[in-house]
Amino acid sequence: MIFNGGCYCGNVRYQLNLDSPDDARMSICHCRNCKSTLTREFCDSCGSGILEYGGNAGENTYVFYGSLDEPDKLPPKGEFFCKNRAEWMPEIPGLFHKREIKE
Repeated sequence: MIFNGGCYCGNVRYQLNLDSPDDARMSICHCRNCKSTLTREFCDSCGSGILEYGGNAGENTYVFYGSLDEPDKLPPKGEFFCKNRAEWMPEIPGLFHKREIKE
């Protein structure tokens, strides 16, 4: 399956090729600040975040959910760092919920 995405201004476009939507590890992260060195790729025209990798991410590459053209086709499976979730934000039903990244 092919999923397309890009930045706000259209300068950056990409295709994400997955055998199945289940191969995507979609999640919502409530961390306050990344504590590891990561490389972040973004559009140099509009500043939209596209992806990040490196550091504690290991061999994983994380695509910014908001950069997908059709994010509803890859819904999140869980939430991390729920201890930092804003008080006004409700827990999302049907997902796993972890207070930390590793529980």
